[in-house]
Amino acid sequence: MSLTAKSLLALGLFTLFAACQQEEPMEEPMVMEEPVMEKF
Repeated sequence: MSLTAKSLLALGLFTLFAACQQEEPMEEPMVMEEPVMEKF
């Protein structure tokens, strides 16, 4: 295997590993609005 192919493979594996190690962003809690009863 050529040096270029080995380098690309190593870079791809490193990128995949780094992406899997990142913490997932925390989702903001949904704001529950109470229904407003309007008087007519």
